[in-house]
Amino acid sequence: MPQALANAEVWKNSLVEAQATLNEFVGNPDQLKKCEKFSELLTETFRAGGKLFTCGNGGSHCDAMHFAEEFTGRYRKDRAPLGALALGDPSHVTCVSNDYGFNEIFSRQVQGLGRKGDILVGLSTSGNSENVIRAFQAAKEMGIQTVALLGRDGGKLKAMADLAIVIPATTSDRIQEMHIKIIHTVIETVERQLFPQNY
Repeated sequence: MPQALANAEVWKNSLVEAQATLNEFVGNPDQLKKCEKFSELLTETFRAGGKLFTCGNGGSHCDAMHFAEEFTGRYRKDRAPLGALALGDPSHVTCVSNDYGFNEIFSRQVQGLGRKGDILVGLSTSGNSENVIRAFQAAKEMGIQTVALLGRDGGKLKAMADLAIVIPATTSDRIQEMHIKIIHTVIETVERQLFPQNY
């Protein structure tokens, strides 16, 4: 029977692996260009009066909520709120799941709330979350721009998104750690453009 690693070794291995994932991402100029494009798309959406919608499942849903509340609340300093909403409130999810199925929970909200000029950001570590895929399909039909934060090989969403950022990792924890870093940096870049006085 294999012997358990000491806690200290697990901690070091985990942090070193996370550091390696970040270093690989930062060392790829194409990844940084995609992140810059993400900042540009979101800044222009807000400047034009559009809204940000976010969606994901499980930990990615938590990240989607975190992303939205940083805009409607505040990030580092006080400023005017920006229009952002994480799709999937409990009453909507249970209603739509019961009547139409779980795969429709995000697409129904996109159809009901979204407008051309908005932007939808979907988070999926596999890139194959069917409810996020259907939300992207609905967004495309409505002229809503889409950005996907993904992992592994990008899955089906990679080809569907207007902009896809794929994390070079195979486990959900490493992928989601990078998604949070991207989320925070996108928020900072948007704020620096729209609220330069905060910096």
